[in-house]
Parts: sequence; structure tokens; C-alpha cells
Amino acid sequence: MGIFILALVLGVSLAQHDPHMKHGRTSIVHLFEWRWADIADECERYLAPNGFAGVQISPPSESIVLQNPWRPWYERYQPISYNLCSRSGTEKELRDMVTRCNNVGVNIYVDAVINHMCGAGGGEGKHSSCGSYFNSHKKDFPAVPYSSWDFNDGKCKTNSGEIENYHDIFQVRDCRLVSLLDLNLQKDYVRDKVAEYMNTLIDMGVAGFRVDACKHMWPGDLQAVSSRLHNLNTSWFPSNSKPFIYQEVIDLGGEPITASDYTGIGRVTEFKYSSKLGTVIRKWNGEKMAYLRTWGEGWGFMTSGNALVFVDNHDNQRGHGAGGSSVITFWDPRIYKMATGFMLAHPYGVTRVMSSFRWNRHIVDGKDQNDWMGPPSYPDGSTKPVLINPDTTCGDNWVCEHRWRQIRNMVIFRNVVNNQPISHWWDNGSNQVAFGRGNRGFIVFNNDDRHLDMTLNTGLPGGTYCDIISGQKEGSRCSGKQVTVDSDGRAHFNISNMDEDPFIAIHVDSKL
Repeated sequence: MGIFILALVLGVSLAQHDPHMKHGRTSIVHLFEWRWADIADECERYLAPNGFAGVQISPPSESIVLQNPWRPWYERYQPISYNLCSRSGTEKELRDMVTRCNNVGVNIYVDAVINHMCGAGGGEGKHSSCGSYFNSHKKDFPAVPYSSWDFNDGKCKTNSGEIENYHDIFQVRDCRLVSLLDLNLQKDYVRDKVAEYMNTLIDMGVAGFRVDACKHMWPGDLQAVSSRLHNLNTSWFPSNSKPFIYQEVIDLGGEPITASDYTGIGRVTEFKYSSKLGTVIRKWNGEKMAYLRTWGEGWGFMTSGNALVFVDNHDNQRGHGAGGSSVITFWDPRIYKMATGFMLAHPYGVTRVMSSFRWNRHIVDGKDQNDWMGPPSYPDGSTKPVLINPDTTCGDNWVCEHRWRQIRNMVIFRNVVNNQPISHWWDNGSNQVAFGRGNRGFIVFNNDDRHLDMTLNTGLPGGTYCDIISGQKEGSRCSGKQVTVDSDGRAHFNISNMDEDPFIAIHVDSKL
């Protein structure tokens, strides 16, 4: 009987590693702080036609409204209730978005904040995105409802009630993270309320969840919540499909809580990937792209089947979370495109592309004083629509990295080469590297301080290919560079280290 139960639990957890992407699609995009109406439009007009598999959306639950000094992004991570109204839109608009995106094969993954409610100093009243009453001083959240009985304060053993020592797993999981009121997920009542919220979204049609702050919850509690979750909606997913779970666990090594504590529940965000790739592409500490030959598990990362990876995320692009100054963001577009190109060409993990908004940076002593700033907004604090320019990029301070030609085309590259192994690796011992994916794609990087002029074995069928970085295939012509592959699979590559984009990528669908 014990073996049967273990097999059942293992089967459920493995099912929660599956993102349920539609055939031929492989990458998620995080449309950070986008309105539901804009995401619905984007699924139909751009994401589905360009092979994106899914969207991570910002937390849809009712949150506090902070004037600090004006509607910071992190208010979305301070829930007041599980009502589905937020600065991204109403519950009706959320349901419409989920339906429209699913109908064109683009999955929706919800950023779920279930570790805590708002900060202890959040006050009382109705300054929340749905107007629900709450009193954080009394830990009273009647719209759930939660009361003071539903929080961990009695279990936390620090004088401040805050996490004071990250080497004490009891503090990390039972005390407050930056004053956020820590829910007691050991209580069945709290587990039931969290699962009820997540099941509402599952029944609506979402495909899974990015679960926030998992390091601060006991794995057994998360397992208890996940065991209460419904199967996915059969209008869009096969019967008995379990929701995809990927958990935010910041593990850069050196602490007792590790990512492996959580891989039995679902995938885990591999923060070392972001930090290390940034160090390599920036060429810091003597790191070279040639060392990426063993990228993945060879760098001490978790196994590929457990990992969700990214170049940057909404936290570490602002210097929060993990990774430090090595993390590459849209502020450094030349190396950002290279780093994202490498991530999407390499088979490790499930990939997530970031789509950001720009804020007014003000750096003092290495610290950005404006990293709190929320999305582009009107004077009343409501979020502006995403402006699409005539050239398909975005305006009005929406960055939309996923619409950059180089990144969009590499999302397609990953789809084309899916399930193919790395092949024909070449490097110059420094920062010029190339590799193939079976016989379906090939990519070459010149991150050196000198010209690249080489004939390399691509493993691809002979013919003329369009480089998808400088342009793409358009009908019977290339809008950018052409690459001629001989009948033996060899091709000549010429890449200046001064090029705006010093890399070239070709795949079988870019062949003329």
C-alpha cells in the first residue's frame, strides 16, 4: 500500500512538471503588469502567430493599493483577498483573456501569491484594488476571510517577527518576509482557502502557476495545497491533466534551503542560470563562452526536467531577489539579445522570456532609487494600454523584449529544433562559440574582441539559409544575411565583433 501511495504522489508531481504546451511550442513570455485586455489581443495578434507557448501573468488577486509615492509594482505581491480584480482588469476581463488565449493555443500561467498577505504596516480601510475592507494591524481580512488565527506569528521565534537569519530554516519559513503577514499553511483552513482560489483559476482555464516565495513555505504544506488542486479544464487540455507548477526558490548555494527540497512538487526557477549566464556574457571574472560547452547540469544546476530558466525576471532586473549586478537586462540590449539567443538555442530547461516596462532609473551609490516604479500609468494610477508602434515594437515605455525581432525569431528557432540534441560544438577557446541542434538548426556567437571568420560544420542539409538575427526569410528572399551550406553541411561565417548583433542563427525553416 505504501509503495502504491508513493507512486501516486510521484505521478502527480511529475505531471505538475509538464507545462502542457501545444505541439510545436516551447517558450513562455512574462507580460509583466500587462492589462488582461492587452494580453488577450497579444495572444491573437502576435503570440500565437509567432509560436509562443504561454504567458505568465501578474498576480490577479485583489491587492493593496499603495501610494509610495505612486502605485509601485510590488503592490501586486501584497494580497488583500482572492477576489479577481486588479490593476490589470476585472474578473470578466480575466476570464475573457484566458478563453481567447486558450482558443489560439497560448496557455496562461498565473503568478500565485499564497505565502502571505499584505505588509503588517498596510493599515486598514478600503485602499485595495477591489475596495474590500481589511485591517493589517489586526490581521483581519474579511473578504477571504482570514483572521489573526490564520498567521504564523505564534510560531516565529525571532524578537522582530521578521526573518533575521537565512541559515535557520524555521525562521525562513515561519517568520515574516520583509514584514509581509505570513500565512499558516499548516492549517487545513488556510490550505483550503488557497486551493479554492487556485481552483477558481484552473476551472477558468489556466494551465498552471508560478508560485511566489516558495522558499518561505514548507514543502509539505505546498504538497498539501497541490494535492487539493483540480485537473485542468478539458475544454482546452487532455483529461486528467494536472496544473503546471513552477516554484520561485532562490538558491544560489550556501543556504540550508535548496531548490531540490521542492522538485518533488513541480519545476523550480533556476536562479543560478540567470546569474552565471550574465557573468559569462559580460566576460567577468575571466569567464568565457567556451566554458558553456558543459552548460546546464555541468554547472551545478538542477536537472533540466526540473528547471524553469530565464535571463532576467521582474525582481532581479531591478536588483532585487538574486543574481546581483551580473544579471543582464533590456538596459544592455546588445548583450541581452545574445544572452536570450543562447538561452533559446540551448535545450536546458523550460524557457521564459521577459517582457518589461521602462522606468526612470536614478542610480545613487550603485542603488536604483526608482526601482519601485509601477507600470506606465495615467494620473489616476490606472495602467495604460500597451502601445504598438507601426514597426511592431512597443511604445509609451513598454519595452516588449518578446517583440524584438532577434528574440521573437529565436523563440521560433527553439520550436524548430525542439527535442534535438546539441551537436557540432565549436569554440575558439575564448568567446567565439557555435553549436547545432541535431540537423535542424545552428547558431554562431562572436562575443570576442576580434573578428570571427570561420568555416564550420553545421550538420544542416545543403542550401541557402536566411539568418534569423539580422533579418528573416520573407517569401523567396532573405531580409538580412544569407548563409550558404554546402552539400557536406559546412558553411562559412563572417561576424564582426563590432556588429550590432554579433551572432547568426539558421534553421531548416529559414532555408530558401
